[in-house]
Amino acid sequence: MSATSALTAVNPAIDPPREARPSGAGPAFRRGVLKLPVYLLLAIASVLAVVPFLWMVIASTHSTPELFGTPLPVLPGDQLWQNLARLQESVNFSQVMLNSLGIAVVYTVFSSAVSVMAGYGLATYRFRGRGVLLAVVLVTMMIPMQVLLVPLFQMMASAGWIDSYQAVILPFLANAFGIFLMRQAFLDFPVTLIEAARIDGAGELRTFWRIVLPVARPQLAALVIYTFISQWNAFIWPLLMLNTEDKYTVPVALNTMIGMSRVDYSGLMLGSLLATLPLMVLFLVFQKQFVSGLLGGAVKG
Repeated sequence: MSATSALTAVNPAIDPPREARPSGAGPAFRRGVLKLPVYLLLAIASVLAVVPFLWMVIASTHSTPELFGTPLPVLPGDQLWQNLARLQESVNFSQVMLNSLGIAVVYTVFSSAVSVMAGYGLATYRFRGRGVLLAVVLVTMMIPMQVLLVPLFQMMASAGWIDSYQAVILPFLANAFGIFLMRQAFLDFPVTLIEAARIDGAGELRTFWRIVLPVARPQLAALVIYTFISQWNAFIWPLLMLNTEDKYTVPVALNTMIGMSRVDYSGLMLGSLLATLPLMVLFLVFQKQFVSGLLGGAVKG
């Protein structure tokens, strides 16, 4: 028997040393117990978030009558290739996927360029009315999309751009959220570095491209992901602008599968699944840059 054990046996009031106490009763263990309800709530929320996606996967492998049969299917079926062939035949899904990809890529490139340059100008240059201009940009974020539909449609009709891709892309290139995000990214950049580059003979474009822009890579990555996803999921405006089936985007094409008397739910689920997969892959690959970019732009003043 050790000396500590002997003293404890003689006088129980004497506490054993800290390293001799059971680790389970320490502060870390108590904090873990207190966090158990939080972990349980997060686990339930995660399951609830995954269940709709799992049902979409299961439904895309069954026929429509099977989805309304009894019992409800809970395992993947054998109708995947049949549903895919019917989806391709009904809406030419491969073509509309290419249409959405092309529109989203072009829009993302040009909209990100506009947001980066406008954000850099509002953050770096000092000119009269800069605050008013920023306020006007932010106010546009509060205007509902439905208010802009009629005047924008009249503008596109006057230009003869109805049923064209430029009518889908051009009206929304100036993104107020993107401009604000990039302004916040450039706001705390040291002006002395820009002045030093100018003294060394670097032009404005070279200074911006080689010195300033690399610092804002996380925010730029977040902007690219956000812009691509928003344009990929756009529905109302492409629905108004595009009249030819071969020019439809994915949301517009899937909407045509909802008829007045019959809905091909299995094909609709498969199309939704295929339209969701690129976004999931994009976010999973760049989720670190997306989160760090949004947080980095939010905390700068």
